[in-house]
Amino acid sequence: MTSAQRRPSLPARWRRLGWRDRALLAEALLLLSCARLAIVLLPFRKVTRFASTRPSRELPDDAQVQIRRVRWAIRAVARRVPFRAMCLEQGLTARVMLHRRGVPTTLYYGVAKDEDGHLIAHLWARWGSTDVIGTEALERFTLLATFPPVDKADAALGAGGAR
Repeated sequence: MTSAQRRPSLPARWRRLGWRDRALLAEALLLLSCARLAIVLLPFRKVTRFASTRPSRELPDDAQVQIRRVRWAIRAVARRVPFRAMCLEQGLTARVMLHRRGVPTTLYYGVAKDEDGHLIAHLWARWGSTDVIGTEALERFTLLATFPPVDKADAALGAGGAR
């Protein structure tokens, strides 16, 4: 690979970003860190109670754009933080960031067995039928719960390929 074909360094890419993108990345970093701390320090029932609140703001006209921008920021930050930032942390962060913007997401919690037969858990977020984050390979997972709770018809829609 020649130097002209190499990707710009992280600091060079940071300098090219506008202030709105930088602020969005900073928000994602702060909230991913808070989500990680909440998962480590708080009982799961308190985390789920927080995840079950509904936004009080009106749905924005640009909800799809907000979802894409939030997804980009969370994924960019999650790849670079020095702590675990997997599906649970990313889902909680997406929920909070979109909640602040008036986009009501639902968190879906499911389980599956890995190749060795061990139970694995996964969390994904959706807005209606729109994927927010963590919705890859859902067909493997059995849906256990949603936050906030949804009725059975909505759960099937939000579960994607989940059983």
